[in-house]
Amino acid sequence: QVQLVESGGGLAQPGGSLELSCQVSAMLLDYYVIGWFRQAPGKDREAVSCLNNWEETTYYTDSVEGRSAISLNISANTVTLEMSSLKPEDSAIYYCALDYGTFRGSCLRDQVYEYWGRGTQVTVEP
Repeated sequence: QVQLVESGGGLAQPGGSLELSCQVSAMLLDYYVIGWFRQAPGKDREAVSCLNNWEETTYYTDSVEGRSAISLNISANTVTLEMSSLKPEDSAIYYCALDYGTFRGSCLRDQVYEYWGRGTQVTVEP
C-alpha cells in the first residue's frame, strides 16, 4: 500500500510564501501523475497543481497560476508545492495524491488518483 505524508503546513501571512512537501512511501518509477488538492471548510475539494510525467507536463489551477510551482525530487520520493503571494482564500487542508500509469490530458481531476495523503492544514491570515 502506497502511503503519502504531507508536511509544511501552518500559519502564513497574506503576501507570504510556503512550501509543502509530500513524502511518498513507494518509488516514483515509470509513469505516474502526482498532484496537490485542497479543501476549505464548507467547500468542495479542488485541484491546485499536478504533474504528469508521461506527458512531461505540469498543470495549475487558475487561482494559483503564476505564483505556485510543483516539483519532484525523484531520489527522495517527494513532491513539493511552493506557493507565494498567499491570500486568505488559500487557507485549506492541502492533500497530496498519486496514481501510476499513463494519462492523457489534465491531471487536475481527483478521479484520476488512487492514493491520497491525510492532508496538512494551511491558514493564511494576518
